[in-house]
Amino acid sequence: MTVRNARFQQWQSYLSTRTKRTKAGRFLIQGVRPLTLALEHDWPIETMLYRIGDTPLSAWARGILDGWSGEKVGVSSELMAELGEKTDTAPELVAVAKTRQRGLGALDPTSRAPLVVVFDRPASPGNLGTLIRSANAFGADAVIVAGHAADPFDPQCVRASTGSLFALPVYSAADASEVSAMRERLRRAGRDLMIVGTDEDGAVPIFEHDFGGGTILVIGNETRGMSASWRAACDVTVSIPIGGAASSLGAPSAGAVSLYEIARQRA
Repeated sequence: MTVRNARFQQWQSYLSTRTKRTKAGRFLIQGVRPLTLALEHDWPIETMLYRIGDTPLSAWARGILDGWSGEKVGVSSELMAELGEKTDTAPELVAVAKTRQRGLGALDPTSRAPLVVVFDRPASPGNLGTLIRSANAFGADAVIVAGHAADPFDPQCVRASTGSLFALPVYSAADASEVSAMRERLRRAGRDLMIVGTDEDGAVPIFEHDFGGGTILVIGNETRGMSASWRAACDVTVSIPIGGAASSLGAPSAGAVSLYEIARQRA
């Protein structure tokens, strides 16, 4: 493919237009690690786009193409640079993949003390991807994106997750009541989870709370924190002691610190 035909324009629209991604149920996977993890975790990929031109592909890219039985489309370096959102170089591969919309009815963690992370109305796709990455790194069972929120399949989120989006199940929920109903369902099945919110004015310092049991950790919106409904849903709120001139941590940082503390206690 060397011209910006209708199909190319459709792929390109997935980069910037959420409604296009949602309607088509498709998004693009850019980058070596995200694409590698998507393949490792059997993510439904529809088409593999590969760079054509004078520069040979790497052994990594050739290996993926040789083992790929689905549709392959060669794309010029100029057009691949646009799909990869690169100004200096064209990516070797970009995948057109199907989105996965997971409702809470399918959330059924099997670990002894499940850890589920909720991000309440995240505004930034990059922040959402960063939190998904941290949740995966510190052993969470799932992430729930709650309320009117950034799109997990936005390219900024996919890149920021560095592939964790494909390794950790990400669910969506309308509000706190839906998550509370899920918690009750799990409780009836013998798995009790405490809803713990993070807040700069939390009632308990985070290191004083016992995270040994099942936990739903709630991270609030980047600028407004947790909504009133989430505050009401929490069994306890915890704070992260900080110093300096900062009044609070950013949402992804607060999430990473909280997840580290949970992992530390459970080690």
